[in-house]
Amino acid sequence: MPLTAFQNTFAGNPLNRASERRTDTAWLAQQLAASDSLGIAIWNGKPFVEKSSDGGIQLAYLPARMVEDLAGGSEQLLFLGLWKDTAVFAVDLEGAADPADGPLQGLGRFEDLRAMALRLPATEAAMAATAKQMFEWRRRHRHCSACGEPSQVAEGGWKRICPSCKAEHFPRTDPVVIMLAVHEDRCMLGRQEIWPKGMFSALAGFLEPGESIEEACARELNEEAGLKTLSVAYHSTQPWPYPSSLMIGLIAQVEDDQATPDQTELSEVRWFTRAEARDLIAGKVPDTFAPGAMAIAHQLLKSWAEEAD
Repeated sequence: MPLTAFQNTFAGNPLNRASERRTDTAWLAQQLAASDSLGIAIWNGKPFVEKSSDGGIQLAYLPARMVEDLAGGSEQLLFLGLWKDTAVFAVDLEGAADPADGPLQGLGRFEDLRAMALRLPATEAAMAATAKQMFEWRRRHRHCSACGEPSQVAEGGWKRICPSCKAEHFPRTDPVVIMLAVHEDRCMLGRQEIWPKGMFSALAGFLEPGESIEEACARELNEEAGLKTLSVAYHSTQPWPYPSSLMIGLIAQVEDDQATPDQTELSEVRWFTRAEARDLIAGKVPDTFAPGAMAIAHQLLKSWAEEAD
């Protein structure tokens, strides 16, 4: 059950992560060998999927023993957690050759997660995003950051240990503030020159060391648009596995509407009334559009736009 009434895409992983079991190597081995344990496959960041009974798509679940064979060792394996009493693992497959044309032929296909996220059941999109993010972390942290020697996987894939200096390394999540600036009855969206033509979105930026969420929000709005923040309200968060961010969604009340794009991060800003924001979401504003429903920016805008005028 969701902890809040609102849940973004990639949130809502239904598995019990059973973190207390990750250090029990004998138990993990037993679960991998169990006939009812399941696995999912990720190839170069793409989840393995199949047709669902209703004509849509779903994750293609494999026997855990097959996933173990595909992994060829613990380095490519991840213990995702428990679905009730059933253990679920993930395997990270790499290389140019599509495994759907090899050992997984006839069982499904690999698809880009971002492209299909809204077509997957929400819970499965969250599971796939968790696996993708963990494998991206492993791929980027194969060597010890303390001494440079190769590190080794531990605790079901959730930890790496350096056999040389004994340093322990854990997955990282990069917090990002993303905020809808509001002044009186209008909200502000900006655009970057590199974005698709006509796309406007909420402003965002990484949280810096020693900075609170509210301070990061105020700093980003001032740096990018020259706005002074008066107050900050939390909306929701979104795990974002590109590669490993947590988007912290905020509504920021600002002092005035005299926004000036910095021409570095932002090339243009526009203010929208609630009615105009609803039209923007509905695709009724010519030559202008907002991010799609998968993005937390869309949900921030929709939440504000649907409040009473």
